[in-house]
Amino acid sequence: MVILFKNTKLEKELSEEKHLIRKHGSKRAEIIKRRLATMEAADVLDHVRFLPQLRCHELTGNLKGKLSIDLDGPYRLIIEPANDPTPRKQDGGLDWSGVTEIRILGIEDTHE
Repeated sequence: MVILFKNTKLEKELSEEKHLIRKHGSKRAEIIKRRLATMEAADVLDHVRFLPQLRCHELTGNLKGKLSIDLDGPYRLIIEPANDPTPRKQDGGLDWSGVTEIRILGIEDTHE
């Protein structure tokens, strides 16, 4: 899968190890690197959807249209499909098997 970033600052933060560790600590940095490698190795988002360690799922409320991937504790990697147009099923739901590009929006505690 193609991985894009919301902006260059976030790309640098998550791609350069010294920035990653400084911002998130060594434990979470390792988890983030594993999550990114797993997603990059997948052809489509559907291939990682049911991996229990990722627990990838669609969000609701003010984050509707975004997806969450577990990191550690309450922290989640927030992503969105980056295909244009976003692949949709006939019922309007997300077609996970058609998502070949994602955009990373940030790391958040979605329970706050």
